[in-house]
Amino acid sequence: MSARTEGRKWSVGERFTARELETVSGGTVRIPEPGMTVHLQFRRFAGCPICHLHLRSFARRHEELKAVGVREVVVFHSSAEELRTYEGALPFALVGDPRRRLYREYGVEAAPRALLDPRVWGGLLRALINGFGDFFTGRHPAPPVLPAGGRLGLPADFLIGSEGEILAVKYGEHADDQWSVDELLAQVRPAPARLQPIPVQ
Repeated sequence: MSARTEGRKWSVGERFTARELETVSGGTVRIPEPGMTVHLQFRRFAGCPICHLHLRSFARRHEELKAVGVREVVVFHSSAEELRTYEGALPFALVGDPRRRLYREYGVEAAPRALLDPRVWGGLLRALINGFGDFFTGRHPAPPVLPAGGRLGLPADFLIGSEGEILAVKYGEHADDQWSVDELLAQVRPAPARLQPIPVQ
């Protein structure tokens, strides 16, 4: 594989370099993973209301994703300690990258449009209402006032085949621009075959 320029975006058909990442639980996760399709998510900071609401939707359908051979791996630009505080109950692999090394390697950016793009405002409001509800009922800590790495991170999604090939990729235009569970499943599941009409004899 030829050397890549750090920060350049990746494309469908390119191959990930095989690696093991340390998770916040103390284990490791392999990418690629033989026999599995890895959905690698780049999220923002631990406690990010948009990220938390988004990942809860994936947690609710985790068994459905496993049934079609999808392994979820989620990266935050926060420390392992912060992730255990805010997102430790999630049922999939969480990776802390406070120095943003993976973000730079895979071209995942931070920019003011993360929060200034008008398309994010509806999702942000829903996430804040949900987050404060969880805080006041004791289900989840309040979002950090000064999150590590700032608030301007952009999300990204990679779908990685068992041989390391990138099957699909999405770089978010704003903080709430990411694949839903249904959009991910549409990338994984084969399109239904069209029935051919039977000729009349």
